Amino acid sequence: MPRTQEHADRYRDALTALAAATQRPANVVNTGAGYAIRVDFEFNRYLLASNAADGLTDAVDDASEWRVSLYQGAADGTSDELLATAGHAWLVDAFDHAFADIRAEGKWQAADASFDEFNPTNDQPAS
Repeated sequence: MPRTQEHADRYRDALTALAAATQRPANVVNTGAGYAIRVDFEFNRYLLASNAADGLTDAVDDASEWRVSLYQGAADGTSDELLATAGHAWLVDAFDHAFADIRAEGKWQAADASFDEFNPTNDQPAS
């Protein structure tokens, strides 16, 4: 039986945090190996967040590290490319580290940089 709704209920705060940070919907998805939180971006890119090696943990009191991974989806049927990954005890910190890594490597697309959270020069007005 699919457990997407069960995980969505358990991880409501994490879904809300990622939706607020990205200004996009965050959803629980079945990855085949387990469940993870997914956020989709432009250019067939997406984020997966989980707090256990095989996805989202069932343990309420589990203090596992959050892992945020950013991927480039493949249109030709090959495996998606891992662009950046980061881990931290706090989900939002793992998110920040993953995006810092992808920006430092120059792998983030300009269309996504239009959001203040992804713009390295937040103090400049939008054109």
